Amino acid sequence: MPLNRSQLAVGFAVAGVLAVVFGIVLTFVGPLVIDDQIVKNTVIDPKNDLSYTMWKDIPVPFFMSVYFFNILNPKEMLKGEKPMVEQRGPYVYRKRCQKDNITFHPNGTVSYKEYRTYFFEPSMSVGNESDIVTIPNMLVLGAAVMMENLPYAVRLMISATFKTFKEGPFMTKTVGELMWGYDSGLVDFLNKYLPGMLPSTGKFGLFAEFNNSNTGLFTIFTGQDDIRNVHKVDSWNGLTELNYWQTPQSNMINGTAGQMWPPFMTKESTLPFYSPDACRSMELVYQRPGVMKGIPLYRYVAPKTLFANGTDYAPNEGFCPCRQSGLLNVSSCRHKSPVFISHPHFFNADPVLLDYVDGLHPNEEEHGLFIDIHPQTGVPLNVSIRLQLNLYMKKVSGITETGKISEVVMPMIWFEESGYIDGPILNTFHTNLVILPAVMEYMQYGFIALGLATIIIAALVHHKKRRNKREGGTTPDATTTTSGEEKDPLLQDEMD
Repeated sequence: MPLNRSQLAVGFAVAGVLAVVFGIVLTFVGPLVIDDQIVKNTVIDPKNDLSYTMWKDIPVPFFMSVYFFNILNPKEMLKGEKPMVEQRGPYVYRKRCQKDNITFHPNGTVSYKEYRTYFFEPSMSVGNESDIVTIPNMLVLGAAVMMENLPYAVRLMISATFKTFKEGPFMTKTVGELMWGYDSGLVDFLNKYLPGMLPSTGKFGLFAEFNNSNTGLFTIFTGQDDIRNVHKVDSWNGLTELNYWQTPQSNMINGTAGQMWPPFMTKESTLPFYSPDACRSMELVYQRPGVMKGIPLYRYVAPKTLFANGTDYAPNEGFCPCRQSGLLNVSSCRHKSPVFISHPHFFNADPVLLDYVDGLHPNEEEHGLFIDIHPQTGVPLNVSIRLQLNLYMKKVSGITETGKISEVVMPMIWFEESGYIDGPILNTFHTNLVILPAVMEYMQYGFIALGLATIIIAALVHHKKRRNKREGGTTPDATTTTSGEEKDPLLQDEMD
């Protein structure tokens, strides 16, 4: 039997209500399902193929670009004139990182050592490793500052030693030698008679101890017990705090190892991480939202207080002795060598530092560091860490190699470590974290809209039926209105 209008209206109404209820349920359940999948895939677990591979081997392209500050007037500097430098580079190296000795522990942590190897990329570089560059000789000018308080006679002996091994205040060598090491009679002498004075026992180079090395034994939380702790450092080389600095706060090991962060970040979240190379924990702050190839992101940058001195920012007092703001004194973890870290070209530093050196031009676009991170997962999408290595130098009596050199924090090199997610990993990221949530969102609102439309149709059908029924009740009876048709018998009798 065909459906009448009443049954049809009820059917539409029931279907509409069900669609609306399903859409509303999906509105609440959908985000919970997505968050649950993020938690499952963010935990450090070999069963999570994609996320575990990303954590273990960092399959995205990662590069280190190195810029040298070539000294243009070394002879004039020894007479007390202001240093003049020109930036040379970039000399670009592909960086390969791989975690090894991975050990999971019953307390929800995992230990590992990360090994790093660098490969020169001529096609991406401006110049070659055979290029000649002049920079300060750390072995001479650094040692002079370290020994300025020794007896005068000892300083004279040190100066004589420099002359014996033909070591001057500046060195002119190839980029490759300055990066990865060069043969030096003085280095061999110091390693033999003063072991431990230099950071390495082989050739002396600015990055000699970085290539084919590891960053120490990290133990981090897997997030198995609490996803809010995933990637956070539990200990480094067995230490839960450092001993380089002056205060407990400065010696704290905070945040992650600097590669991933816990999920579900907000604009109020910060990015704390521990850097073995900087010998301290650092923290980046939210700057602005953005989008990378359709994927939403938050950009985090270094606050101006990161390298501020203790006078301008009291919590940094523990990193002193300090000089001008914008400089981090790392001598305490660099064999007492007078080495300072800063942003490139003294960006965000005390402007007075620019008065002591000609040839520096700081700006945020080229010299500010940042991390673009997907807030829902804590995975970095685009990274650019830029730091500068500086040497504090001055005239030291008794060490004639220093001449009349002015007291200055001298830039030597700056480098940028950068990488970004691309290719199949980016496509998978976009599908799982942009397209699927969008489809689910459209579905929930689609069901609600469809349900409301169906309910409206049911109401219209019901209203039309009632109107027709009312109109049918006021129409004369068929037996009394149409001529030639049968009439009411009672009416007929009265007429007779």
